[in-house]
Amino acid sequence: MKPFDIPPEPRVTEMAWPTRIVFGAGALQRLPAQVARLRMKRPLVVTDAGVVKAGLVSRVLETMKTAGVTCAVFDRVEPNPTEADVFAGLEAYRQQGCDGIIALGGGSALDAGKLVQLLTTHEPPLSRYDDATGGDQFIREDVPPLIAIPTTAGTGSEVGRSGVVTLKDTGRKTVIFSPHLLPRAAVVDPELTLGLPPAITAATGMDALTHCVEAYVAQGFHPLADAVAVDGMTRVGRSLVTAVREGEDLAARTDMMVAAMEGAMAFQKGLGACHALAHALTPISGVPHGLANAICLPVVMEFNRAVCTARLARVAVALGDTTQAREEVLAGNAVERVRQLNAAVGLPSRLRDAGVREADLPLIATKAFQDASHQGNPRKVTEADLLALAREAY
Repeated sequence: MKPFDIPPEPRVTEMAWPTRIVFGAGALQRLPAQVARLRMKRPLVVTDAGVVKAGLVSRVLETMKTAGVTCAVFDRVEPNPTEADVFAGLEAYRQQGCDGIIALGGGSALDAGKLVQLLTTHEPPLSRYDDATGGDQFIREDVPPLIAIPTTAGTGSEVGRSGVVTLKDTGRKTVIFSPHLLPRAAVVDPELTLGLPPAITAATGMDALTHCVEAYVAQGFHPLADAVAVDGMTRVGRSLVTAVREGEDLAARTDMMVAAMEGAMAFQKGLGACHALAHALTPISGVPHGLANAICLPVVMEFNRAVCTARLARVAVALGDTTQAREEVLAGNAVERVRQLNAAVGLPSRLRDAGVREADLPLIATKAFQDASHQGNPRKVTEADLLALAREAY
């Protein structure tokens, strides 16, 4: 097998890994120190009802109370955040006289927190900042500080520079990206995921794997991203099943929290057709993002197999394949291992089983083609290709 395939004359590329991360079991106790460092006096906790119900908001509030800091709370983020959620959060921020944000929850809450952060100093509409249309050029650095605290191991939004939201004017799930949206600190405590239900653990874990796989095979030159993507795949391969079946296993939960961060660190290199489809499936069919990725990933990997055989062979090895087979065989094994992992953690294998209507597939393909994610795919895709992939996954 070849090692990493490096272009003979790579273009000049800028790379950065600036996130401050407080990581480990019990890391939540370090939150007051980060709040003080960033000089927050009245932070707004941006979260959702599920996190409140799980008792995690009260844990954060109590931790901050012992440090003499009173937080306001906005807990109305939907599972797939919309523009309305962001504006409601902005209103809470202003009414409560806040000076910073603590985003607490899964990717939806963290993304919503970033976009509330953006609109505190930037004019609406959010569509102005759409990464697919060059909107990042309008995002300035004058935003309030944000601390991200993940309660799932999936999106890695705590170390990412983007917020994803469904816009009202387009009905499309949209990526808003800028280094200025990078959290000033990520407090990553695996103990906060111990009560996560198996189905959510499975879907978010497959989201992390999809980030790693798509980033690793994406077009472009970013050896740092490639290296962490491989490590992230290795961690998912050895720990996701345990995290799903034995939810109190702290070692497996810790491994998955690292993998989620690594996926988000890696996908600054790029994503692919799987994410384009997933970004369309959520607003149109209501399929959770991680589940959409899990179902579409093996189909997209098979589509890409001929143009990134060596890299997919490395994916198989990262996921535990120890056979001494040719690259072509290992690449096929990678696809099969993802399918087997989906089955092992109890996720459906077909879009129809996730509630997608066949009549919606053409619209899903259209919206997926409008999504910028497919531009990083190692094999160029057309709208017709995306429709064929959706049908294959159906």
